[in-house]
Amino acid sequence: MNEFFILMKPELMITVIIFILLFIKLSGTIKNDLLLLIIQVLLLLNFLAAFFFNTSGILFDGMYHTDELIAFQKCILNFGVYLISLLFADWFMNTEHLSEFFLLMLSSLLGLDFLISSGNFLMFFLSLELATIPLAAMSNFDLEKKISSEAAMKMILSSAFSSGIFLFGISLIYGATGTINFTELPAQLNGNFLQILALVFVITAFAFKLSIVPFHLWTADVYEGSPIAATSFLSVISKGGVAFVFISVLYKVFQPMHEVWYNIIMLLSIITMIVGNLFALRQQNIKRFLAFSSIAQMGFILVGVSGNSQQGTSSVVYFILIYILSNLAAFGVAAAISSQTGKEKIDDYKNLYKTNPVLCWVMALALFSLAGIPPLAGFFGKLFLLNAGASNANYGFILFAALNMIVSLYYYLKVIRSMFMDKNENPLEKINIHPSTKFALIICSAGIILAGMLSWIYDYIQSLS
Repeated sequence: MNEFFILMKPELMITVIIFILLFIKLSGTIKNDLLLLIIQVLLLLNFLAAFFFNTSGILFDGMYHTDELIAFQKCILNFGVYLISLLFADWFMNTEHLSEFFLLMLSSLLGLDFLISSGNFLMFFLSLELATIPLAAMSNFDLEKKISSEAAMKMILSSAFSSGIFLFGISLIYGATGTINFTELPAQLNGNFLQILALVFVITAFAFKLSIVPFHLWTADVYEGSPIAATSFLSVISKGGVAFVFISVLYKVFQPMHEVWYNIIMLLSIITMIVGNLFALRQQNIKRFLAFSSIAQMGFILVGVSGNSQQGTSSVVYFILIYILSNLAAFGVAAAISSQTGKEKIDDYKNLYKTNPVLCWVMALALFSLAGIPPLAGFFGKLFLLNAGASNANYGFILFAALNMIVSLYYYLKVIRSMFMDKNENPLEKINIHPSTKFALIICSAGIILAGMLSWIYDYIQSLS
């Protein structure tokens, strides 16, 4: 029993918080400011608890497994959710269903934790559904807006389609090997046609969840229509968790079919970077802009995944940590502006530096990090991804990825130029930043700067890998 509580500590902590929120909701009306403070304290305790008493082990006959790397991945996701509770305080204060939103978000986080620890495809599928279904409800949380309902509809349709594809892939795997257990599958894989077809279906299902081209069409519309807190969770936490599992499944389960999935990953990475960058160039809405930016970033993550090595694992985990800090900083600035002015167009940011220099610098740090500009953390994140991808000696692929970094720099600089250089006689008024939002922006900014300079962070991740 002690082993059960220690190994499942992350999931049990989240479950306890969910029940606390349920009891608070049923006990009567409580003001949003006090409720949000309680939630922030609970999420902070959940994040801090993730650092202690971590060990390796297996439960439920191999259906659940964990180790120090998995515990660290869950800790990253907990950290991201805590930042979300701080960053979007203005929106949380004004929503009528604050407890319900966090119940949905924590349920999705619980599903991601189980997903990372899955030991067979049945547990994997159930966890994936638990992580995905609440996202549709979160996308529809702005009930008075038609665009929010459209976002939820597109989200749930794409999720249902990808789940069907994944189930079909699982059935093919079981038919071809006679097992769905991750530890038994590698010995049964020989690369026959049925197994290759199953692998294609599994990768396709992951591609939907990660917004990898050509399975990305839902992304921009869902990002634009959803409340910005839901968009942030979907962009960084959900995708980060799925990326952790994706690299684990390819490296551990489908390792005998490396030559097959390497070619698939390389092709998907190339087209994802191209499409993400080209469409980001055309965007005016800041949430759609960040949507196509995230698509391009997923293409870079695939470069690291293609490495099929310890460096591939550590570079992806390190980059996702940086991606969470950078993307949440950008979404935090966009949310602060949108909540007080209703403005979400990039042209509305013209000459923003005149009235809101702090917000401009935070946004600039976030975008420079996403672009991979030294000495910010994003540069080192992409450098390690390229180094991991180069382990296969496919230098044409690596050169192409590096050139796409230059293309991405253009559209990130477009936003920065709009804030600092473009003229606007009537710039947006001074934005009053909520104290918790200000604190979260400081954490994100410090993380973007320090994560690249403190080499022990990457060394620690590599030691876990």
